[in-house]
Order: sequence, then C-alpha cells, then structure tokens
Amino acid sequence: MNIHEYQAKELLRQFGVATGKGTPAFTVDEAVKAAEAQPGPVWVVKAQIHAGGRGKGGGVKVVKSVADVKAEATRMLGMTLVTHQTGPAGKQVQRLYIEEGTAIARELYLSILVDRATSKIAFIVSTEGGMDIEEVAHKTPEKIATIYVDPAAGYQAYIGRRIAAELKLEGDLAKQCNKMVAGLYKAFVEKDMSMLEINPLVVTKDNALVCLDAKVNFDSNALMRHPEIVALRDLTEEDPKEIEASKYDLSYVALDGSIGCMVNGAGLAMATMDIIKLYGAEPANFLDVGGGATKEKVTAAFKIITADPKVKGILVNIFGGIMKCDVIAEGVIAAVKEVGLKVPLVVRLEGTNVDLGKDIIRKSGLNVLPADDLSDAAKKIVKAVKDAA
Repeated sequence: MNIHEYQAKELLRQFGVATGKGTPAFTVDEAVKAAEAQPGPVWVVKAQIHAGGRGKGGGVKVVKSVADVKAEATRMLGMTLVTHQTGPAGKQVQRLYIEEGTAIARELYLSILVDRATSKIAFIVSTEGGMDIEEVAHKTPEKIATIYVDPAAGYQAYIGRRIAAELKLEGDLAKQCNKMVAGLYKAFVEKDMSMLEINPLVVTKDNALVCLDAKVNFDSNALMRHPEIVALRDLTEEDPKEIEASKYDLSYVALDGSIGCMVNGAGLAMATMDIIKLYGAEPANFLDVGGGATKEKVTAAFKIITADPKVKGILVNIFGGIMKCDVIAEGVIAAVKEVGLKVPLVVRLEGTNVDLGKDIIRKSGLNVLPADDLSDAAKKIVKAVKDAA
C-alpha cells in the first residue's frame, strides 16, 4: 500500500524526522489559503499522486507569489500527470501539497528497503540526489552506497555515522544525520514499511538536514496491525480491479497483455504467465485465488478478469491440493452464467477431485476448451486468441 507525500511527511514527523513544512489542498481555494498561511516569499506547489518523477512531468512548481500558487493549483488539479512511473495513461491529480520554499545548498538521496537477497534491511544513499537519481544509478553506480542492518544486532549508532560519511556530512550535519537516520529506521520497522525513499534529502543554506520529499510503501500483509495506516489509503490512486480483488483476499495485479489468468498458488501463477509468453502472447494479469478458495471467491476472480477490456482470452490453471478442482469448476460455471463468456476460455485442472471438476465443466454445456497439461493449455489459449483476432 502506498500513501501520498504529505501523509508520509506527517508520519515521519511523529518519529522526530525534519521534513519540509506544508499543507494539503483539495481545491484551488484551499491551496490559496495554505499559501497565505505560510511566510513565503517562495512556495512549492506539488501534485500528489502515487508515482515518482512528478517534477519532470510538470507536477512540481516553485512559485514566488500567492497569485502564482493559484494559477498552478488551477492548472494541476484535475490534470492527467504522466511520469516514467505512471505509464502513458498517467494519473489524475486530485490533491496538492503547498509547501514552504527551502533554500537548498545540496541535494542528497536516502532510501530504506528490505533486501530479499540478504534478508536484511538496507540503507541506500548517494551524494547525487534529485530528479536524475535513476541516471546516476545507471551511469555512475559507484556513487551509490548500500549499508545493511544486521537483523541480529538491529540498528546501531555506527550505521548513522557511516551514512553521514557516505553523504560527506561533517560536524553538526553529521549529528543531524545520525538522529534522522535513527528516526527513519524506527518508523520503517514500527510501521512495517517495505520501502521508504527520501529524494531529495537536502542540506539547506542555513545548515539544516531536511527531508524535502518522502515516498513510502507499506507491507500489505501487515496492515491488520496498522488501522491508522489503512485510514490513509487513497482508493482513487488504485486500479478498481485490484480494489475489488482485495475485498475477496485475492492476489491480483493488472498487466498489459491480452490473456487473463486464474491460478491457485503464486509459483504456479508465475509459471503460467511465463509459458503464455513462451508461446507468443502476454498475460493480462497475475491472479492467485489461494489454496482454500470458495466458490464465491472463484466467481469474484472470474468477474474481475472479464471486466478487463484488454482480456481476449482466459486461462484457468488449477492444481488441486487443498483447493478442490470441483470447487473451481463450480465457481467458473457460476461466473460464466452470471457475466457471460465473450472470449475463449481454456481450463486445465489437475489434482484433488479432478475427474469431478472436469465432469462439471463437460456437463455445463459451455464452450470451454479442456487442456491436459500446462503446455497444452497455453498453446490452446494462445491459438484461440489469435484465431479470434
């Protein structure tokens, strides 16, 4: 789960982290009032969407009058902001952050994430912060340092000192860095974040260290521990299909292909997506119904797939262990009867109650293509989609 920049900054301030000061605004009038309440003479108008690269896309503007705040707020609210992270469709701007201007002396980069390769929390830092951090990572990776936290020892003061050294911060700035890094780590762990990015982390002209931007992702599996974080969720920033899937505890991610997939088990889902690509097509989604799905859950999953206009064919691939093949079959039949079937459907069943499941589909009278194995299923759905094109 993601949150907006202004929400992230408010959260970090609870852990003693210095951030830029600002006010969220949902209308042009609110943006003007926010600017008037700040000292000026410089303001920053920031579009609030769940994506990076806002500055390059025209979603962050520095202005020097309240009139300019009003003009930029009028321009941004309702606009479709396209960045390298939104994709070509972009995202509609529905809220802004009006922030006091900051006199910047240096721009740095700092992020925290869970490194799956080492099973450790890692700090990633660079002296080259700002809008071109991706270029830095690509062209001069030696300017980026990674510092790991040993899970047995936990966070120790030397980590803050090492980060300060990597960022070339000395004296009072190094002390500020030590305090800030400790606060960021505490927030990361206590709130079950999966990623925290500060870009830029700035040194101001009056020698203060400030988080001028903040991007936070949370581990969705831990949200039951954090109702205060769930309350920050902005559903307008999420795919409606993914929102619907979350209601039924389905693991769903929309993709750009044409073949919808319904599979039980994340590993099998990945293998299904891979073999679809192997035979020359692209998956339209990742969808794992889980090991103990009910008929209702399977019906909901099928509805979500068919609601995607990009889907030109559907592959159901179930290996019944805990999941029973007859339950899948009943769910698919119920969904097809409710929403109709306008695209080719291939079903591959194997495992518990497989014969019963196949019998249910065979007697349904529906135009469903059976498959003997995963390879056969992938070949059939790819061919059916191409033939129907």
